[in-house]
Parts: sequence; structure tokens; C-alpha cells
Amino acid sequence: MTTIADILTEHEGREGPLLPILHDVQKAFGHVSEDAMREIAGSLNLTRAEVYGVVSFYHDFRKEAETRPIIKLCRAEACKARGVEALVPVAEGQSRVKVEAVYCLGLCSVGPAAMVGDQVHARLDSQRLTELMAST
Repeated sequence: MTTIADILTEHEGREGPLLPILHDVQKAFGHVSEDAMREIAGSLNLTRAEVYGVVSFYHDFRKEAETRPIIKLCRAEACKARGVEALVPVAEGQSRVKVEAVYCLGLCSVGPAAMVGDQVHARLDSQRLTELMAST
């Protein structure tokens, strides 16, 4: 099992290691806990406030684990023009997954788009979104 110390060791000597460390902690544990922030701060000679500031600034970092799968639904202008607003009630009307709004997945010409983990899904309609939520 990976520990915070293992992750810190992997990034030892790296310039600007805070964001890569936080990403690895998030990936390994599903969140960046207070204890993890404290350990990271001590290792990088930063204050806990500096680490907390970065964690709280970026929406991808969580301070508590989310037990449900996360679907990031693009709500940017291009996806709005392609009909994403009609999908919002479909997404919000269920509790099996957590739906988060993001503001550009870079798939403007094939929206509406969503992201699950590292995989993106384009040309969504209510049926495809429902299938995506069911399979996640």
C-alpha cells in the first residue's frame, strides 16, 4: 500500500513538487487529508496554510473522500450551445454518481462532453448520459 512518505520520496529533489505530490496523494487516497497536508508541508518546508491554500484553490483536490464515482459535466459556452443544459436535470436527478460542473474539457466541437476519471465522453444526449452514469 502506498503511503504519503512513499509519494514524497518519489518527488524528492524535484523542482516545484507540490502539485505533482498533491495529484499523487489524491490519486492514491481519493482525497488530501489534513494529516497528508501536514506531512507534505513538513517535508517541503512549507506552512500548512500554504499547502491548504493550494488544495482549496484547485477544484480537483478533495479534503474528504467521495464514495461515489464522479462525472465532470462540461458547462462551458460551446457545450451550452450544443445542448448540455437539457442534460443537467438528467444528471442531477440521480444519486448513484456525483456530478460536478467543469468549464471546458477541450471537446468544443463534439459536445456536450463529460469526463469520468481520465476518460472523456463526447456527443452526449440524455440516453448516453444515463448509460454513462449507470456504467460508472
